[in-house]
Amino acid sequence: MSEDELGMNLYIVNNSFVNSCTCKVLLSLDTYTTVDDKTRVSVKSILKRPTNCPATLICGQTRHTMSVFPLKCSIQNYAWGKLGHESEVASLLKASDPAFQIDESTPYAELWMGTHINCPSKVRTGRGSTLSLKDWIIQHPDQLGDAVTKRFGNDLPFLFKVLSVNKSLSVQAHPNKVQAEKLHAKFPELYKDNNHKPELAIALTPFKAMCGFRPIQQVAEFLSRIEELRAVVGGPTSCKLISASKTMDMPLQREAMKDCFTSLMNQESDFVKSELKLLINRLQDLDSAGTDTSGFESETLYKLYNEFPGDVGCFTVYFLNIVTLQPGEGMFLEANLPHAYLSGDTMECMACSDNVVRAGLTPKYRDVHTLCEMLDYTGKPANKTKFPGKSVTENGVTITTFSPPIRDFAVKKFQTSPGVTALQLPALTSPSITIVIQGNGIANNPTLESSIPLNRGEIFFASVNQEVMIDVSSESMLLFQAYAAV
Repeated sequence: MSEDELGMNLYIVNNSFVNSCTCKVLLSLDTYTTVDDKTRVSVKSILKRPTNCPATLICGQTRHTMSVFPLKCSIQNYAWGKLGHESEVASLLKASDPAFQIDESTPYAELWMGTHINCPSKVRTGRGSTLSLKDWIIQHPDQLGDAVTKRFGNDLPFLFKVLSVNKSLSVQAHPNKVQAEKLHAKFPELYKDNNHKPELAIALTPFKAMCGFRPIQQVAEFLSRIEELRAVVGGPTSCKLISASKTMDMPLQREAMKDCFTSLMNQESDFVKSELKLLINRLQDLDSAGTDTSGFESETLYKLYNEFPGDVGCFTVYFLNIVTLQPGEGMFLEANLPHAYLSGDTMECMACSDNVVRAGLTPKYRDVHTLCEMLDYTGKPANKTKFPGKSVTENGVTITTFSPPIRDFAVKKFQTSPGVTALQLPALTSPSITIVIQGNGIANNPTLESSIPLNRGEIFFASVNQEVMIDVSSESMLLFQAYAAV
């Protein structure tokens, strides 16, 4: 007996041993190598391959693959993240790894779960070392399932995250697939892959963001009331939008919105700074006089101005919807939809890409021309930006499915009621990654040698067609599971 690269027991067997074994004995072995063709034929005839216990016979070797296992995931310390214990990202990591020390002065912005090269998840092997999830998938491509492999190749098509936002993120959008291919071909140093990047956010705490253009009538009202905004947009351009807002001509409205937004984002920097300062001073004077300035979106404007003083992105509060998601509410950010996360903690799932086109509220490169040309300028009410999930409750377990109109990913939220002692994660036609946000329990699966303890912050991978049963030992549990919608 020896160990293979994942720490599984390796048995060398001959034909007489195989003929004396029951199928149950063979299934109990992780890996066994046959000494000759006759033995290999015997193994193939005896061994059944249940869907819940994968096995592959290659070159005389039959291997049983552990198809459910914990992941070791890492974090990103972007400057906009929440500091220290205020961060849900840091709290989750600390809960799953008591040795992790939280630094109160460090921002903990994102927890990444997946195969993306910038922060890949790791698989713990039997000998205490780790293997990247990407490398594990390369070694076990059958664990993705035919549907994923045919559509996306030998990799996970999604990236799963937890975000803790303190400082506002940039005004940005993500290209569609055709745009991404063109941008990558033309500017590979800026857009490093050719994939689209639709995103789904599901709030863990009250989560605030700007998302999508406001109805044109709201923008027209701001332009009419706020002289500083009208100045940076330009008088004639502002008048065009105000006129268009009084019609039912949607193409004309989109054209007017594009002209105004493009004019704003290309305005001379010093002029933007001076007009923005005038507006801030005027609103603060009104506040001091006891006048309600909420109609000027003063709370969000002050936050952006404090974080990015003089930045043209501050004026986008008058063009983009300001949305607050309550815990459990979702928001789908399709291609070409302008948005900026402002504050709070959220789950996030996206296509496996890093393509971001920015134009404001950032020290990073601003591709103003590309952003202004690619955006969808259709105005919608703020409540239309939310993306509701579909919930089903059975035996005290509520499963809410967020399934956007794409194949790259979907997310399930599992919430148990007090007193529930068992939770089933059904088998899927895709692999999945699951994180425990609240509660604790024990996960079981037929391919496991021993159960997986689940506490807050624990993350585990499940291969295609794998059901996971969880014995709940806390009052309740909250889990999120990402998978490909194939």
